[in-house]
Amino acid sequence: MSSSSVKVITYDAQYLPAFVEMNSEWIQKYFELEPMDLYQLHQAEQAILKVGGEIFFILEDESPVGTCAMVPHNGTFELAKMAVSPSARGKGYGDVLMETAINWARKKGLKEIQLLSNTVLEPAITLYKKHGFEVVHLGAHSDYKRCNIEMVYRISQPASLERN
Repeated sequence: MSSSSVKVITYDAQYLPAFVEMNSEWIQKYFELEPMDLYQLHQAEQAILKVGGEIFFILEDESPVGTCAMVPHNGTFELAKMAVSPSARGKGYGDVLMETAINWARKKGLKEIQLLSNTVLEPAITLYKKHGFEVVHLGAHSDYKRCNIEMVYRISQPASLERN
């Protein structure tokens, strides 16, 4: 990370506009906003937080420059709505968000994290694979028209927990 003041925080309503803006920017650049996007972005508290999920923000000098959500989905959690503002790309913030989401899931005792994406987002797919996500399905997905790849991260618990 850079030398400026950088921290990761959990959801704070004052940063909701940044969550909407950063995600709308990349989705509309490559695809179109779908009904699930609109629900999760514009009703994030209802769609994500009130059902047990979390939204993370990276703040650089108190300004939000990155975000992602952990959304309850089919008995597990989906890493979703991950975005870094164009001005903050190349600083390793994608790695920070990935590590934050994985650590959050590990602390909750989850066995895996699901992720839905599209193969045209090559830098994102590379990032996911770098952090241990594996492809489990290629092709259409029922939740999003744009989705053509499903990936899973299998969480290994610390050795002290595995022995029990």
